[in-house]
This record gives sequence, C-alpha cells and structure tokens, in this order.
Amino acid sequence: MARYIGPRNKISRKFGIYIYGNKKYFQRKKYPPGQHGLLRKRIGKKSNYHIQLLEKQKLKYIYGILEKQLKKMLKFINKKKGIKGDLLLQMCELRLDNVVYRIGYAKSRSFARQLVSHKHILVNNKVINIPSYKINIGDTIKIKDKIKSNINIINSLKITKSNIKSWLLFNNTECEAKCIRLPLRTDINEKINPQLIIEFYSK
Repeated sequence: MARYIGPRNKISRKFGIYIYGNKKYFQRKKYPPGQHGLLRKRIGKKSNYHIQLLEKQKLKYIYGILEKQLKKMLKFINKKKGIKGDLLLQMCELRLDNVVYRIGYAKSRSFARQLVSHKHILVNNKVINIPSYKINIGDTIKIKDKIKSNINIINSLKITKSNIKSWLLFNNTECEAKCIRLPLRTDINEKINPQLIIEFYSK
C-alpha cells in the first residue's frame, strides 16, 4: 500500500474522489471500474461494514499507510483524550512524507515519500529518511541545497507555496518550513470520515 504501482485512475474511480492518477481521465469516468461499474453505481445498498471498509482503504491509499501502521496509530490514539477520528487524521498529517507534500516540495505524496527515502529532507538540520517519522511542534523541515534546483521541486513550490497550510510557517529566504501548531480538523480538506474507520476497528 505504501508503494502502490497498479492502475492509479482505477483507485480514484473506486472511491469516487480524485486521489492520484490523471485528473482528466477521472473526470471522464466518474463511476467504479470494471465491466459493471455503472450498474454498481446505480443499484444496490452497501452494508455498514462495506462503507467502513472503503473509508479505511481510502485513508490508506491517500496517505500511503500500511495496515500495520494504521493499527499502531489507532492503538496510540486510544490512550489519548480527544475525538479519536480527529486524532487519527492529525497523526496522518504529521507524517514526514505528508508534511513535505503540504509544504510544496512535491506535487504528490508518492514523490514526497521518494524525497524522504532518498535522504533529501532535513528535520532540525538532521537527515531523516523515514517517511512515517512524526513531526512535532517547533520542528523545522527543509530540503537539501543540492536538490533545490530540481525543476519538479521548483514548479511544485510555485503552485503550492501560496496555499501552504496555516499550521506550517514557510520561510522564503531559507526555503524551509516550521511546524507552529498541530493541524486541526478544519485544516484537513481530504474527503475522509475518520469516525467510520474508528467504528470499523472497534468491532
């Protein structure tokens, strides 16, 4: 799941939202993949289990999380106070690969994960090559100088820099970002209902 190499547009069509792939093709076929895709969209009521399972799979595809990692997150948030669904999304957002994507160094989370695993990202001036590394308040995240001139990173920053999340403070001079607070539910625009995922694992 962390490194999905299958047909990408089919995943977006499966969940009915654009996740990754080619947006043009997703707009053209907004129904489930397969021979009976249109028929499945029109008829048949989904069970609660099916709805919860799809929501769990959607979160795993969006953030590139493995089943074992997701269960570990849930075990951790069950010990904390607060709304469990919001805490789950917060943990997903604080993953290093997602933060690199939110800053704008990469156009996709898969490219962000590649930047991290190839040791191009510094956290508090130390190389971190673990995509699931948890960012804390006060941490600074930047990209190595030798990769700043990469055309993909330059283009991505042009698009994303003006839309950077409010829980991240971007320094144009140093081309680095700082985590100034924890992300809130309102900061996360992914179409995920985390409560369904909590219910799925609570059975």
